[in-house]
Amino acid sequence: MKPSDQQRLHARVYGRVQGVGFRYYVLNTAAELDLVGWARNRKDDSVEVIAEGEIEILKTLVRALERGSNSSAVREVKTNLQEASGEFGSFYIRPTL
Repeated sequence: MKPSDQQRLHARVYGRVQGVGFRYYVLNTAAELDLVGWARNRKDDSVEVIAEGEIEILKTLVRALERGSNSSAVREVKTNLQEASGEFGSFYIRPTL
């Protein structure tokens, strides 16, 4: 697969998404989809997600973000797509920013 076939998703997820295991839900979902990148809590009570992979798989991740985990209540998901950087080797959780 050419690097240009890869896209980068930048998402911010708003609602009840902190203190409910949402980052781990994102981590597990991304791992199942073979995506790379990271998730972290933000001080504004949102969760930020960067993920790289094929566009159709990223769309699947966005649907999962919108649906949320059983213990979360997603109010809004803002997304932006760019060309992938290829800098990630796995998906992980970053410290809060």
